[in-house]
Amino acid sequence: MEDLLNSLSTYGYIILFFYSFGGGFFAIVAAGALSYMGKMDITTSIIVATVANYIGDMFLFYMARYNKQFTQPYMKNHRRKFALSHLLIKKYGDWVVFLQKYIYGVKTLVPIAFGLTKYSFVKFGILNAPASLLWALFFGLLSYWGGEQIVSAFGYVKQNPIIMPMVLLTLLGSIWWYFSTFTKKK
Repeated sequence: MEDLLNSLSTYGYIILFFYSFGGGFFAIVAAGALSYMGKMDITTSIIVATVANYIGDMFLFYMARYNKQFTQPYMKNHRRKFALSHLLIKKYGDWVVFLQKYIYGVKTLVPIAFGLTKYSFVKFGILNAPASLLWALFFGLLSYWGGEQIVSAFGYVKQNPIIMPMVLLTLLGSIWWYFSTFTKKK
């Protein structure tokens, strides 16, 4: 366990960057908990996650706008989620840039959907900066302040290893149910 913590504190910021680039929030939660334990710095973690998330969303927007061949295979596999993304854009407009960071399953599709429309690249970039910062602050500080509970939960899971597969199956089942229910043809 100590070796894992040492390697995370050494390479944690690199892992955090690449994971946040893809829009994942588990790395910032782990960084917050490690910051609570004194293995990482919470301020640096939030900055790294913000920058990576911003760059990742801008990259997706750019690829959708100027390299449509990149998005074609992705769109075929996720047609319903793209439709949901377009509905969210029509219904909430600019606020979707902020909301998409917290909705699992569409957070990578919304920048692509914006890129496929005539939405301004500059406007998306301006809105994406505070959205990325708020996302990193929310998950980073929440996990930092709840670090004691996270560490004790991992200790409990370590003593009872059957719990983790049950939690993962419940989480994946909930996500599957959500998308099968709300993206179903009517």
